[in-house]
Amino acid sequence: MREATFLILTALADEARHGYGIIQEVAKMSGGRVSLLPGTLYSALDRLTAQGLVEFDREEIVDGRLRRYYRLCADGRAELASQTARLRELASAAESRLRNLRPNLA
Repeated sequence: MREATFLILTALADEARHGYGIIQEVAKMSGGRVSLLPGTLYSALDRLTAQGLVEFDREEIVDGRLRRYYRLCADGRAELASQTARLRELASAAESRLRNLRPNLA
């Protein structure tokens, strides 16, 4: 799974968000390292919706602009949990190898 996709799913894990809210949350979670463009985000949301990981939540008009909200669905939560476990295992393997590189000071 691409990092941007993982971050989009993570942004939707705790609450439904509209597009700009997702963009802001992804930037916040990544420390500003990942900056999604609207076209990239909506293409990803269309793909994730087609895959059954994300679903439309609601629409509202704020200051004359339409906001479409999305939420993570059950399959999306399961996929996010699976990917989180996979990344945790990879990080653990990397940490283990890095520890083996350190000189033994004891």
